[in-house]
Amino acid sequence: MESNIHISNRGETCYVDIEGTIGVPEEWQFDDPSSRVTTYEKFKENLTRLREINAEEIVVNIRSTGGDVNDALLIYEALSSLDSRIVTRCYGYTASAATVIAQAASEGNREISANALYLIHDSICSAEGNVQELSSRIELLAKTDERLAELYARRSGHPKEEFIELMSANNGNGRWLSAEEAIAAGLADRIIDPSTSEKECFVQKTTPDNSSWSKLLCKLGLRKATEALPSDRNILHFGEEKQEASIARRSTLILREGQRLSAPTRTLPCEDPSLGDPVFSPNERAYAEDVKQFIR
Repeated sequence: MESNIHISNRGETCYVDIEGTIGVPEEWQFDDPSSRVTTYEKFKENLTRLREINAEEIVVNIRSTGGDVNDALLIYEALSSLDSRIVTRCYGYTASAATVIAQAASEGNREISANALYLIHDSICSAEGNVQELSSRIELLAKTDERLAELYARRSGHPKEEFIELMSANNGNGRWLSAEEAIAAGLADRIIDPSTSEKECFVQKTTPDNSSWSKLLCKLGLRKATEALPSDRNILHFGEEKQEASIARRSTLILREGQRLSAPTRTLPCEDPSLGDPVFSPNERAYAEDVKQFIR
């Protein structure tokens, strides 16, 4: 597939097609510039045209598996700076840097095809050099991952740390998400059916679903499943049956102890001698016998 940016204008809507690899991979950097892929430079050339068109709505069709994150961030910022309502539509395998551009949509306008798959992962680079050079690359990759996680978190409403965890899954290769899972993750707002008209959507969700997001993290093995709450109980009453049983056991023990302490004192016969003859203990009797022997 030829990689490029195409702009067309129909009515009050302007269409931008971003296809193929985003940016210029290092192994292609010496190729003829005219044959290079979707780059920020090419997009920048069209920014003036987009502003002149002054369309009420700009639909960005994304058919890309990613590429250079720097170009993707620059295109993201350029789209975000436009006054028009931005709609991003993801098709096929939408991955890596392409997902960054997809986040440039206006609020509630990130669309994904029902047949698409969505992937976010740790950033990657090729490196060669000494320890210091490689260390600087590692630092840059870590900061890039953090910035991307912040971008996803800002648009989704979920914590940045959870996106870092999702990106680093599968040894940093991330995990492919279905359209429904992308919705649950807050990375898209609605699912479109390419076989219907542009205005029709068979699923629409404009707010993050924390319950679906938690289930997704558990499904991907990134979070331990918690005990489900009973359907008729909220979290304040969860486990009430166990608490009541424990209280009943403690009450029974307290009652038995109280009955024991309040019962009459019981004494053994040897502790209650008659008033006639005194009763001596074995030690007292032995001591008395010793005294008699001494006196004699």
